[in-house]
Amino acid sequence: MARLTHAQALILLLSASMWAVSMASRQHGFNNTGWSYNNGWSYKRPPCPKNSTSDTPSKIVVGGSQNWTFGVNYANWALKNGPFYFNDTLVFKYDPPSDTNIHPHSVYLLPDLWSFLKCDLRRAKLVASETQGGGDGFEFVLNSWQPHYFACGGGAGFHCNNGTMKFFVMPMFRRRRY
Repeated sequence: MARLTHAQALILLLSASMWAVSMASRQHGFNNTGWSYNNGWSYKRPPCPKNSTSDTPSKIVVGGSQNWTFGVNYANWALKNGPFYFNDTLVFKYDPPSDTNIHPHSVYLLPDLWSFLKCDLRRAKLVASETQGGGDGFEFVLNSWQPHYFACGGGAGFHCNNGTMKFFVMPMFRRRRY
């Protein structure tokens, strides 16, 4: 397979980001701009996204009640639980290494879409070690407006490579209340 040029990779990244934002806002319906034509133009204010009505950031446990665990599809989880907003906190909870937990989890922040797609952890930053997910979990604040690509490095990369223990979010800005 041929390698992507920088321009092609940028187009792919922008397309994926726009798709993710549109999917995250899918619960608001088609053409939810508020404008409609029913025997004349009218405007009705569209509903606010579920967690944008608060001016305060949210804490979201990654995986919900299942936490950061092998076997959960986190890409689906992120789509169902989005959108995520600037300064929201993602909480990664997982069991530390033990005699029964021989493939413990960790959290890596991947540098780009290509690394995310390939589960290439070589240039990734370890943001939470195998022991940091216990107790109250490891907290990651979405404090920059850019895509954040997360993956587990457990099982020598198998947890990411099987396609489930990885996801990305693009934090949005909260709408002002009227």
